[in-house]
Amino acid sequence: MSGYGAVRTATGGVLRHKVQSVVIGAVLLTATASATLGFTLLAASDAPFQHVFSAQRGADATLTVNPARASTAQLTATRSLRGVVASSGPFAQVSVQADQAGQPWGQLNLEGRSSSAGPVDDLVLTEGHWATGRGQIVVSASQYGGLRTGDTFTVTSVPGKPVLTVVGVASSLTDSVSGWVAPAEIAQLTAPGNPVSEQMLYRFSQASTFAQVRSDISEVGTALPPHSVTTADSWLNERAQDGGNGAIMEPFVVAFALIGLVMAVLITGNVISGAVVASYRRIGVLKSIGFTPAQVVLAYLRRVGWPALAGCAAGVVVGNVLAIPVLAQSSAAYGVGAQQVPWWASVVAPLGMLALTVIAALGPALRAGRLSATQAIAAGRAPRVGRGYAAHRLATRLGLPRPVGIGLAAPFARPARTAVTFAAIAFGATALIFAVGLHSSLGQAAASQNLSATVPVQIQQDGQGNDSGPGGNVASAAQDAAVTAALTAQAGTLHVLPVYYGQVTVAAMPGNVDASAFGGDASWTGYGLIQGHWYNAPGEVDVNTSFLTISGLTVGDTAAVDTGTTTVTVRIAGEVFQPDTNPQLYGNAQTLPGLAALTNLGQYDVGLRPGTSVSGYIASVNNALGQDSPWAATPPQGGQFYSVAADLIGMLALMVAIAAGLGVLNTVLMTTRDRVHDLGVFKALGMRPSQLLTMVVCWVAGPAVLAALVAAPAAVLLNDATVRAMASAAHTAVPASFFQVFPPGKLALLALSGLVLAAAGALLPASWAARARPAVALRAE
Repeated sequence: MSGYGAVRTATGGVLRHKVQSVVIGAVLLTATASATLGFTLLAASDAPFQHVFSAQRGADATLTVNPARASTAQLTATRSLRGVVASSGPFAQVSVQADQAGQPWGQLNLEGRSSSAGPVDDLVLTEGHWATGRGQIVVSASQYGGLRTGDTFTVTSVPGKPVLTVVGVASSLTDSVSGWVAPAEIAQLTAPGNPVSEQMLYRFSQASTFAQVRSDISEVGTALPPHSVTTADSWLNERAQDGGNGAIMEPFVVAFALIGLVMAVLITGNVISGAVVASYRRIGVLKSIGFTPAQVVLAYLRRVGWPALAGCAAGVVVGNVLAIPVLAQSSAAYGVGAQQVPWWASVVAPLGMLALTVIAALGPALRAGRLSATQAIAAGRAPRVGRGYAAHRLATRLGLPRPVGIGLAAPFARPARTAVTFAAIAFGATALIFAVGLHSSLGQAAASQNLSATVPVQIQQDGQGNDSGPGGNVASAAQDAAVTAALTAQAGTLHVLPVYYGQVTVAAMPGNVDASAFGGDASWTGYGLIQGHWYNAPGEVDVNTSFLTISGLTVGDTAAVDTGTTTVTVRIAGEVFQPDTNPQLYGNAQTLPGLAALTNLGQYDVGLRPGTSVSGYIASVNNALGQDSPWAATPPQGGQFYSVAADLIGMLALMVAIAAGLGVLNTVLMTTRDRVHDLGVFKALGMRPSQLLTMVVCWVAGPAVLAALVAAPAAVLLNDATVRAMASAAHTAVPASFFQVFPPGKLALLALSGLVLAAAGALLPASWAARARPAVALRAE
């Protein structure tokens, strides 16, 4: 047989087995898309801040300067200082009070900047265009990413109350301002008596440690008049925050990306290998008409290769399309400008899947090539003598309906093919159960961190949370009284808890410890406890895992805490779930004297009565506080990483489920075609279409039940391992409740997903078998 004949045979095989070719192409499409997305996620989670910091020329140091003490010429002269490799500025800055959509928005820190580009802190426009005219503003993506072009602000602190229209959204690694306007706008937005400051951004030749950055800042400050520099910030602070965020995200990304890749490999191998085994009879026929072993192998590899190549090519496109919204969310969560699909992901994924396809097909094809024509036809036409007879006899003795008994016994006649079906269903069901469990675990982690389930409303200054103090203007006694009165007057108010933020020192611990002092009963707030209990007696506090790790203390130990006004001895009552590399301490204001001062007032946590509308309550409180109040009611902020993770869970689980369903469809299709003569005999003997449909579906019922029994515990173990890996990378332990997401009833119901996958995959070939006329089925012999 000529090589041309082999090619024609391969092409003809593709055209004759259209459904099988479509299944192979669809599975490779799903697998390649999953692999492309998986590689992209792995690349996106690999030190995103450092990569984007270099690409966007982030500022090593950000200095705010008083223009009354340092002139523009003096600031410009600092660009030539030793060690300064690049600089931007000075940019004029002003703070204003604003309303948005008729509600008090709080304070906006605005900067006059003529362009988004620059030698330092090259901004990335994620939406709209740069502000070039009057009344235009570009808002910070990290602070106000929920705003869109066309939204407006009313500046209430300036005479005439000018309106600013959002024309763009930009991402800045420096993240020091709320938004940017044209430089000429700063004068229009400056109220009498409201000082204007200027910002300078620098990149230095040596800025890899805090000591080096402090030295660089000191050199700049020395070159300027005394007391010119009002604030200075280091890029290392932003990197540390990004590292903490990445610690939460990275283990999940790695875990699910690897799971998706492994499942894609296994399902692809199962489908391709099964397709080769199913064609043994045809291979035997080809050998009987003169094909050499090498031509048989080549013909079949080409027949499998064409749909596989098409599937891989389409999969790369689909993977890149799916990655666009995922990377947009990832960029926002990591606080970086933009992330792209790496070029190597679009190359490695299809080439890897094609290589796996060839490897999966080569083994069975080589074996078939070595068989004689008679052996190949026998291997592909009928199971070995005696296989499945015992199962058929048992089904008869149990009195099962004949279609059900024949269908349940059929897998025992083809154990290898049954193993393929079992693997596809087991992996698909495991992915679905694991996705549901991980979603629940991450939901509990998110609720424990941002307290959204128990604290639906927070009253914050300038509408922003703060972990180290009030941040804006220091709260006054009158403001405190006004907020308390506004909350007390609301019928839906159940709890009001002032929270004070400060820093304390603990004996035998280096540096400062972030402390939260609660001005009342905080047991209702719902902080997740890893061990111990929430403090309930004078002198008790709770701490996070980092505190215990750094101090070497354990729950139940005592520690000396210096609050700045006095030193107190406290007992550690419990370990709180707070994945942060910085040590955290939580206690009552009486236990931590001196912290409950207005200068440390950060926010009010509010609990609502059942049935109270959160949005209505927030609107009512903000109306009561008035437009001039620096305080505003907001829903809890944070948890963006968990939102991104939840979206990824659903997307990847859906892709794996589709691949699993296609794997089942392919296996049942092979079995249906293999037994088409038997089906014709059954129909000729009077088996009704509904009975035939039942019989074919029962072919996969047994493997599906077994797969469900395996998938349920496998998913539980996989969920536990993934959550523990995430916690370990985030330097925290995990409350036991995060693992208790599979109550028996829920797990049993989820295990049925394997049966659903099996039924969905078997339905199409079962329907074809039920509709086929006996004469057609018999002629298909």
